[in-house]
Amino acid sequence: MLLSIGDISVTQTHVYVPQGRFPLHGTTWTVQDSTQVSEGIPPVAIILTIVFVWFCLIGLLFLLMKEKRFTGFVSITVTGMGLYHSVQFPAAQHTGAWAADVVGRARAITASAPPYSA
Repeated sequence: MLLSIGDISVTQTHVYVPQGRFPLHGTTWTVQDSTQVSEGIPPVAIILTIVFVWFCLIGLLFLLMKEKRFTGFVSITVTGMGLYHSVQFPAAQHTGAWAADVVGRARAITASAPPYSA
């Protein structure tokens, strides 16, 4: 096995998915990044501000704290002759970059795959 992406495994000549084994030659790999990033004030900052604003005004500085929240998913899809399989990964800070890298490696392996012969 040269590469593993979720439940997809890639060898020199075949792609293995839960539905079975398929020839690697002629497959198409795509990645879709549906990650959304939002930034906000975390609840702990609001609580600390409420507690410390009564002691000194420096407690207001807690409102400057920011937190990034990642929502969505990254989807990797492989299609080919009789094959369609997709895997999804939860969104995180570097999931999109990781998925693009692993799909690039899968495309490189596909490009060097010999034509399938029964």
